[in-house]
Amino acid sequence: MSFSGFPEQELQRSAQAVAQLLQERGLENVEILNLPGAHPYVYGERLRAPGQPTLLLYAHHDVQPPGREELWKTPPFEPTEKEGPSGMRLFGRGTADDKAGIIVHTSAIDTYLKTVGELPVNVKVVIEGEEEIGSTHLTQFLETYRNRLQADILVLTDTGNFDCGIPALTVALRGLVGLEVEVRALDKTVHSGMWGGPLPDPAMALSKMLAQLVDDQGQIAIPGVLDEVKPIDETEAREFRGIPYSEEEFRKQSGLIAGAHILKHDPSPVIQVWRLPSLTVNAIQASSRAQAGNIINDVAWAKVTIRLVDHMKAEKVLNQLEEFLEAKLPWGLELKLKIEACNGPWSTEARGPVFEAAERALKQGYGHAPYKIGTGGSIPFVKPFAESLGGAPALLIGVEDPYTNAHGENESLLLSDFKKACLSQVYLFDEIAQLGKKKQ
Repeated sequence: MSFSGFPEQELQRSAQAVAQLLQERGLENVEILNLPGAHPYVYGERLRAPGQPTLLLYAHHDVQPPGREELWKTPPFEPTEKEGPSGMRLFGRGTADDKAGIIVHTSAIDTYLKTVGELPVNVKVVIEGEEEIGSTHLTQFLETYRNRLQADILVLTDTGNFDCGIPALTVALRGLVGLEVEVRALDKTVHSGMWGGPLPDPAMALSKMLAQLVDDQGQIAIPGVLDEVKPIDETEAREFRGIPYSEEEFRKQSGLIAGAHILKHDPSPVIQVWRLPSLTVNAIQASSRAQAGNIINDVAWAKVTIRLVDHMKAEKVLNQLEEFLEAKLPWGLELKLKIEACNGPWSTEARGPVFEAAERALKQGYGHAPYKIGTGGSIPFVKPFAESLGGAPALLIGVEDPYTNAHGENESLLLSDFKKACLSQVYLFDEIAQLGKKKQ
């Protein structure tokens, strides 16, 4: 886990295991790349196809914290096979996000080397170690290793499929800004009966601030944040409605309780997740649920994030969020804000021979044509890296599905789709190689 508070030596162990895997699967010049203050990246390459395109294959080896371990049905860090939605699944933190992405890349390479004897394309593999904390040293990493990482095509395996057995090419990612918000009233906790009444409650103050971030319909209420969001025109809405996805499926896949309302202003939830911004309180803490006493807390804390879409500028939205919270702080209390993330959105025009080759490869691997979809998640690596490659095509392909529950408890990987993802990567190498031959 790349989050603060967790042992950093585990990330070093993870990087070493990845490096060993790359070597075992035939990658050359394998190296753990360390930057001051950054978690380790791992690099390897195999450049033995003169004149053919070079693919940069990306995944990340760091994972999210386990969350509430008491809610896991299997040990979070012991991969366990058991029946789940749509078949056998591998449960465990990081099984899908994104350890599986590493295996997809290396399995395709290993398959070619053990059968044909050599890859039909050139590959460079980079496995990041801090994606889950916003790729905080990415700019420095790109500046340091830009020449080594040059490639013709970026293939990123860290996204999701449309559904179990139905592949997807992700063509848009939401950005992410995030703040840690701390409100302090006292220098110690005190007895609520002895002191309650005149003393301001920091948990209540924080709750009042958070409640004003959205309106009664759950829409962002921070002035100016929505100003640059492009309205959804009828043509775009019609394309979204053409994707076979119902409100009932959304409720089932998300686990929404029966009586809860979907906060929407459009016929399809898909449009909101892929195309519109959202605000979330990811965590909130004041004292402890397990040891809740009759006290007035000294301090209350929350993590707040906003997902961004095209035309929204991350720095501007972050400033608007900071200014709003500062203005809403009640009772003269002390406020501390810590930036947790600030990454812009990304999208691409998925047209041309490379995307057509990827569509053919996915159809061969899954037996079903892929959908071109957006995703509500953020991958900070994509936009700056695609730009550093001079706008090279970026293929975002994943192994997750709507039941994976990445970042939540009981994360899992559908094993049948895992195999199909590996096969698709094999086919992708061949399809890209055929494009290279046409250019020769």
